Amino acid sequence: MKMTKKLTSVAVALLMGTSAFAIDGTEIMTKVFDRQKPDFTKASVQLTLAKNGKVEETRNVGEYGRCKDNLSDVVMIFLSPASVKDTRFLQKENDGKDDDKWIYLPSLKSTRRVAASDGSKAFVGTDFSYDDMSTREVADDTHELLKESEDKGNFKDLYVVKSTPKDPKSSQYSYRISYITKDAWIPTYIEMYDKKGKLLKVNEIKAIKKMPGNKNRVYNVPMENVMTNVQSGHMTTMKMVNIEVDKPVPDRNFTTDFLSTGK
Repeated sequence: MKMTKKLTSVAVALLMGTSAFAIDGTEIMTKVFDRQKPDFTKASVQLTLAKNGKVEETRNVGEYGRCKDNLSDVVMIFLSPASVKDTRFLQKENDGKDDDKWIYLPSLKSTRRVAASDGSKAFVGTDFSYDDMSTREVADDTHELLKESEDKGNFKDLYVVKSTPKDPKSSQYSYRISYITKDAWIPTYIEMYDKKGKLLKVNEIKAIKKMPGNKNRVYNVPMENVMTNVQSGHMTTMKMVNIEVDKPVPDRNFTTDFLSTGK
């Protein structure tokens, strides 16, 4: 009798076109995409590369960010060690198409555009790929809400959403599973699966800081981000040493001329 009632309830829900959840996966990912970001950021970042828990190298990076019309641009300047010093990277987000990316390599003394075909390659020897650094359009994927509440890592009561590329060739991953905060709309834990459906990488945000900005705004800023390749045991930690928000950064800093000269 209990089974009959359960089946009947499900059938009625399907006939009425109702959902088990008050919000769906696409709505959640749209809120993630549209969440408010600082107009400008200026940060000192520490990148730590490690293998099986053993630190291999620590890098110091300067970073500038700008958000205009909800499109984000970022510049990264590698300051040390000598092996990467003066390497500079620029990414400009586009509306409805792939982000533009350029990198300046001091060994070649030249700036080159990062081709879309290089998206799966490692970003300056880290566990982040060039595509991992990009913002993926919500419409490029289908989004399924798997759970309405789940605890993961340092955060509790998260939405769990599975995102699958509509065009499998458009992504290096077969799908991603994101755990998303309900207050800040930030994916704090993302599982990325390879083309065979096996877990390849995990991107985890360890901490979020509330920071006051202009016009009485308060931003939720990720302060520590760890990308782990679970298949190789290698990981990259990206930690904000310090950060300023909403203090204007010159437009020139977001140009390829700045990449070439550093000024």
